[in-house]
Amino acid sequence: MSIFHLIIFICFLLSISYLVFLTSASWCQPLAFPQQTTRQFEQRTDRFWEFQEESNSWVEVKLPFDLVSCVNDNCTKVGLIDQTSKTEEEHLANGKDVSNKTKSLKMREGDLIGLEENSYTVLPLRRRMSLTKMSDTSIWVTGESGSIYERFWNGVQWVIAPHDLQISAGRAVSVLIVNQTIFTISEEGNLYQMKLSDWVELKPAFNQSINKEAEQSSVIQMKSGTVSYDGLRVYFCTKTGLLLELSEVEPPRWENHGRPPGADVAAIADMARIRTDVVYTISPTGDLYEYDKSSRPSWKKHLQSEETDKDGSLVPLQGCMIYGLSGDHSVSLFLLSKGGKLVERRLHQRKWKWITHGSPEDHHLTSITPFLEDELKERFFSLFLTTSTGSVFEYQIPKHLGTAQEDQISEAWQNHMHPPNAKAARGIPGLKFQLCRILFALDDGRLAELHLPGLGGQNSGPTNQFNRKKLSSKYIWSILDAPESEGWNGEYCTEERGPMNCIAGIKDEPNDSGNIRSLTRRRKGTKAQQDYLSLGTSRSRLVKASEEYRFPDNWINTSFRLRLVQAGVSFFIITEAGLIFEYLYTESVWLWLRHDHSTPMRGALGNYNGSVFFVDVYGTLLIRERSNNELAWINCTAMRKGRQVIGGPPWDGMSGKLKVTAEDALFFVSKSGRLLQFSVALRKFKWKDCRSPPETKLACIIDQEVFRENIVFVVGRNGRLYQYNKVTELWHEHHQSQHLVLSRLPGTAMRPSFFSLTGSLFMLSEDGGLVEYHWNAWNGWNWVEHGTPSKDVTLVAPPSPCIKGNQLFLIGSDGNIYLRYMDQLIWRWKNCGFPQNGDGDTRDQTEMGANDRMQEVCMDNDPTANLDINLKNPNDQNRKCDPKVAPTRPIPFSEDSVIFELAEIQKVQDSKWVWQRIIGTPTSSCKGSYLTALAS
Repeated sequence: MSIFHLIIFICFLLSISYLVFLTSASWCQPLAFPQQTTRQFEQRTDRFWEFQEESNSWVEVKLPFDLVSCVNDNCTKVGLIDQTSKTEEEHLANGKDVSNKTKSLKMREGDLIGLEENSYTVLPLRRRMSLTKMSDTSIWVTGESGSIYERFWNGVQWVIAPHDLQISAGRAVSVLIVNQTIFTISEEGNLYQMKLSDWVELKPAFNQSINKEAEQSSVIQMKSGTVSYDGLRVYFCTKTGLLLELSEVEPPRWENHGRPPGADVAAIADMARIRTDVVYTISPTGDLYEYDKSSRPSWKKHLQSEETDKDGSLVPLQGCMIYGLSGDHSVSLFLLSKGGKLVERRLHQRKWKWITHGSPEDHHLTSITPFLEDELKERFFSLFLTTSTGSVFEYQIPKHLGTAQEDQISEAWQNHMHPPNAKAARGIPGLKFQLCRILFALDDGRLAELHLPGLGGQNSGPTNQFNRKKLSSKYIWSILDAPESEGWNGEYCTEERGPMNCIAGIKDEPNDSGNIRSLTRRRKGTKAQQDYLSLGTSRSRLVKASEEYRFPDNWINTSFRLRLVQAGVSFFIITEAGLIFEYLYTESVWLWLRHDHSTPMRGALGNYNGSVFFVDVYGTLLIRERSNNELAWINCTAMRKGRQVIGGPPWDGMSGKLKVTAEDALFFVSKSGRLLQFSVALRKFKWKDCRSPPETKLACIIDQEVFRENIVFVVGRNGRLYQYNKVTELWHEHHQSQHLVLSRLPGTAMRPSFFSLTGSLFMLSEDGGLVEYHWNAWNGWNWVEHGTPSKDVTLVAPPSPCIKGNQLFLIGSDGNIYLRYMDQLIWRWKNCGFPQNGDGDTRDQTEMGANDRMQEVCMDNDPTANLDINLKNPNDQNRKCDPKVAPTRPIPFSEDSVIFELAEIQKVQDSKWVWQRIIGTPTSSCKGSYLTALAS
C-alpha cells in the first residue's frame, strides 16, 4: 500500500512540474520579441564606477563618460553616459534648490556617508598636501607632488624656497617642526630630520621594551605626526597602529606607548594643553581613545552615544580642542563623523558627553582647522571646516554656552565658499596664520588665503597691528601661486641681491635702463584668478565648432612627418606612401635606412631614449627600438587599455639634455579626442586615460612639460587652449578672447632660461597668423598676436622649435621660410626664402610688413653653393623639383640648425641664417646622390 501511494505521489509531482514548465514558457514567450523591441535603457542615477585593474578597485567616473568597445585593436564609441539632472550652478542660476535626486547617498563602510549634492563633483583626496607654521614669516608646505617648499617673508615680499627630499627618499607627505628642528615623513613612512640644509634619515631606537614590535625599529613606518602645544614633543602614529613619542630631539629619546587593547591608532585627534601627557586617538573603526601615561590603565575608550552612533563612527583625522567653551574648566574636543557631521566630546563638571553640531545643509564636512579666536567678536569662537566639494564654512560658537546652545546652531554656519575658479582641497585642514588670516591648500595644487580686506594677500606681510574699526567683517580670498613642481608659476627665490632674495629682500632695484621697477608692478592676485578658468565657466565655449571640425586627410603626415632621433646624427621621415626612412650619419657617410613594416605609416609621434614612436594608417601606436643587435617593433595599442592615436608631443628636446626619471611618460591624443598618458620609464609600459575637458574633444598637443614641468598644453577642436596637470590630474581652460580661434596644429615653447619661468607658447591662429601666449612674474599670462609677415602671406605649418630663446621659423603660403626673432626687445620678421632661388636674387631687401614691423629678406650669397643636388642644365629632369618648402612641421637638428622637408638651414651668427643643403631622398623628385640600406 505504501509503494502504491509513493508511485501516485511521484506521478503527481511530475504533472505539476510539467504544468509549471508550460506556464513558464507561456510567460516567457511574449517577453521574447514584442516587449524586447520596446525596451529602453532608463538612467536613474549620476553615479557610475569602472574597474581599475592597476589598483584592483572600483573608481567612480565623471560624467559625461564615453562607452567604448574595442575589437581587434579597433576601438569605437558605442554610447554615452550623461548627467540626468542639472548641475548645482544651473539650479542656483535659476533660483531653485538642488534636486532631491542628487542629494546625499549613503555608502556602507565607506569614508563618506551622505555625500553632498551633485556627488560627481566630490573632490579626490590629496594625501600629500600639508601646511605647517614655523613662525609668522615662515610657512612650510608639502605639495601633492611630494615636494617640500617654504613660503618665507623676506621683508619685502613672500618668496618660495625649495627643500625637497633627495630622489632616493621618495615623496614627502608632511612636515613637523619641534623646537626649531624640522622633520618630514616620506610616503614610504620614513622619518627625516633636516641638518645643515640636508635631510638625514632618523630611525626610532628604543630601549629594552616589553613590546617586541618596538624592538624592530627597522620596520617601523610612520603614518602621521602631531606636535605638542608646547612645541617640545611630537607624537607619531605608525602604519602598524602604534603610538610613538619623540620626547627629546638632541639626543633623540623615543617612547613606545603601544596601542589600545584590541584596536590600532589610525590618527591622533589632539593633545591636551593642560595635562600634557594626555593624547586622544582615533582607531580605524572610528572609536575615540584617550591615552594618559600617568593613569592605570593608560588607555581608555570613549563610548559613543546613540545620537552620534546614527551619524556613523569618527573619521581618523586631526580634531580641535577648545578650553572654556561652556565654563572655565570645560574641555571640548571637536571631531568629524563619517557622516560628515561636526561632533563634540565635552568634559564639563567632571562629566563627559557627546554633542552633535551637525553640518550645513547638503554639505559633507571633511576637515577642521584649529580654532581661531576672533578678537573682533570676543563672544565667539570660530571653527573653519572644508567640505567634500571644496567649500569652506565657518562655524561660530558662543563662549560660556548654557544648556540651550543647540537652538542657535542653525544660524551659526557661514559659507565662505571658495576662491574663483578653484576649490579647497578635500580633507586638508587649513592653517591659522595670523589674526583673521587662514591658509588653505587648493585642490589644484595652489594655496589660498582667507582674510579680511586690507589684512592679507600675496603682497601683505605679517602684521600685528591694525585698526579694528576700519576692518570689514566679510572675508575675501586671495590665491597664492605654487612652484613649478606642482605645475604652477611660483618662482624660487635667489641668492642675488634684490626683492627675490631668499633671506632679505631689497626694494626698488634699478634695471638695465636705469629705471626703478616698483614692487607695485608685482602680479596681482585678481589677475591670477582670471587666467585659469574652471571647466564649464567659460562664456565663450565653442561646442558646436568642436563637434563639426574635421581634420584634413594629411593632418598627421603634415604635423609629424619628421622626427629627430639624435642631434646631428639621425632623423626619420615618413613619405606620403607611408614608407619609413632614417637619415643616418655613420662612418663619415650620410645614408638612408629603410624601416619596413606591414602597414603604411602616417607619422612619427615621439622619441624617448632612442626609441621612436610611430602611428600607422589605422591609428596604431608602434615603437621602433633596438633590442640587442636587432631592430624590433612593439605594438602599444595592443597592450592593455591601449588606444588608437592621431597625435603626440611636438618636441622631444635635444638628445642628452633631458633628465630621465621614474615617472617619464609620453602623451598622445586619441582618435576620440582624449588625452592619453603612456608611461615609458624603466620599460614599464602602461596606458592611462586622462580624458578631456567637458564638452570638448582635443585636437593636438601644444607642449609637453617643456614650458612648464608637469603641465601638458593642448588645443581643443573648438580652437581653445587648455592644460592638463599631471600632479593633480585636473584640467584648466585658459582665458582667451572669443574672437581668437587657434588652429588645430602643434605649437612650440620658448623658455630662454631653465632658472626662470618666463617664456611663451607660440601657436597659429585659424586665419594663419602667429599667436604668442606669454608669461612673466609681473604681468602673468598675456596674449600677443604677431600677425603675418606680409598682407598677402599667411602661415601654413606649425612653428619650428625655439632657437636660443628668441628665434623661430615659420613656413609661409608662398613657400618661403620666415624667421621671427627678437632684436633689442622688438620682434622682427626676416624672409629666408627657400633653398633654390631661381632668379638668383641675393640683394638684401627691406620692406614694411604687417603691423608696420620691419621685414628683412635674407638669403645666402650663393644659393646653390652648398646644395646636395646637381643641376646640370636648365633642361635637366630636376627642373621638376619644386624648391619651395613644403608645409611640414620642421624639426631641430642641432643647436644651430633646423631641418625642413627636406633642406637644412644653419645659423652662422646671431640672427643670420644660411641654407646649408637640400637633402635628396629615395622618393623625392629632387634626385641627388645618396646611399640606401635596409634596416634590420
